[in-house]
Amino acid sequence: MALDLMEELRAVMADRFVLTLINKRMVGAEGFIKKEDGAVIMDENTRKQFLASWQAKKAEPIKHPFLDEKIEWGMVPYTQALLLARFLRGDLDEYPSFLWK
Repeated sequence: MALDLMEELRAVMADRFVLTLINKRMVGAEGFIKKEDGAVIMDENTRKQFLASWQAKKAEPIKHPFLDEKIEWGMVPYTQALLLARFLRGDLDEYPSFLWK
């Protein structure tokens, strides 16, 4: 069930974030190391840049489309989990999926 909840957020949170880093050239092929066994890992500087950018993204405020309140991006999964719990308890007639532009 947790994976189902996260799937609705994958495109707007994870995919969009990674593509933004690539498009802004904050992360590139030079930031990765290919091992002899075919594994690919991030180098230390790229990992630091990625995590710093992720923390900044989570702190950005957005207006939740269902609640019509401002929350931080990092609170969206928690908020959606609370809405799902309210639906399962019968407090809401339907689960309001997170639809983002």
